Amino acid sequence: MTLEDRVTDLETRLAFQDDTIQALNDVLVAQQRSLERMQLQMAALIKRQEEMGGQFEAFEEESPPPHY
Repeated sequence: MTLEDRVTDLETRLAFQDDTIQALNDVLVAQQRSLERMQLQMAALIKRQEEMGGQFEAFEEESPPPHY
């Protein structure tokens, strides 16, 4: 293998590695956005559950009807 062939092979590998790194970075950015969106949704659900939990506590504090 000549020096020129070796350099060409290395340049080809480098180009594929650059493409792979960019593709992985794109996936990582998309996953980070998705994770942030899910965290916001989870926070909203927790807040909603806490708000609704107060409504159900009022029912639990009532004594059972006399026929029980």
